Amino acid sequence: MDKKTILEVNNLKQYYPIKGGFFRRTVGHVKAVDGISFKIKKGETMGLVGESGCGKSSAGRSILRLQKPSEGTITFDNEDITHLKGKKLREARKGFQMVFQDPYASLNPLQMVGDIVGEPIKNYTKKSKKELEKEVKELLLKVGLNTEDYYKYAHEFSGGQRQRVGIARALALKPKLIILDEPVSALDVSVQSQVLNLLDDLQKEFDLSYLFIAHDLSVVKHVSDYIGVMYLGHIVEQGPADEIYKNPKHPYTQALISAIPEIDQEKRKERILLTGDLPSPANPPTGCPFHTRCPIAQEACKTTKPEYKQVNPNHFAACLLIEEEVEK
Repeated sequence: MDKKTILEVNNLKQYYPIKGGFFRRTVGHVKAVDGISFKIKKGETMGLVGESGCGKSSAGRSILRLQKPSEGTITFDNEDITHLKGKKLREARKGFQMVFQDPYASLNPLQMVGDIVGEPIKNYTKKSKKELEKEVKELLLKVGLNTEDYYKYAHEFSGGQRQRVGIARALALKPKLIILDEPVSALDVSVQSQVLNLLDDLQKEFDLSYLFIAHDLSVVKHVSDYIGVMYLGHIVEQGPADEIYKNPKHPYTQALISAIPEIDQEKRKERILLTGDLPSPANPPTGCPFHTRCPIAQEACKTTKPEYKQVNPNHFAACLLIEEEVEK
């Protein structure tokens, strides 16, 4: 039986105006997210990967409605949340939460951990102080902390412990979807696996769905069921995680995967080096957004924007040089 779709993003765009001149008129736009579409099913993880500046964090903030999308639709749990405001948006937000990249910056240093984790519960429910404290301490145990940590402040914790506090806070309202924005990139390598294992355990226990945003494909490989590869505001390839790694079709995906360290020499791929710099999202290239750095680009790539092609079941890529291998 097919799993229920918990999040559907359709043609999402997030443009930021560029102001100029004496009257500060809009003279252009930074196209951070330029028409992306994907789905996340209940209990599954979608990895959104790409190098810095590709728009993946902007996409996460738009989906969470921390900023209003310029275009497109966001459907969460069968409800269109794209244009929700006020009380309706506040009510919808109970179902989706975010864990931020930097655990040092995302926690209030003036609050005790108990207050940080309990704040969402206090804002949405009318529980007594005793009930609230009991629930928060249970959450702290769930994420591998101690009940005594309730009375401590953020500066008393290591980076990994702080990120556990952030995860506990995200779990407080029992959400169905958690957006994880580079949740382990600020942590030591030795701590990363512990946090990833914790996220996996919590997902199984609470049947959570994750949108896992990262630039490190070796991390995303281990946590994702489905992967979308972003470049300059576009998703250039998406498909099941195993399929993306074993059979990448887009030249950008192939280059990223070739850079993943591999201990086994027989499994090592020849490194594909990309030349040039990432173009500015304020002035993206015409045609294929990747053609300025693509090692196999042809003349047509400079003028023709590629359409999404289904190259294998549930596996799509946007490249003019890919032959369509299966019928849509």
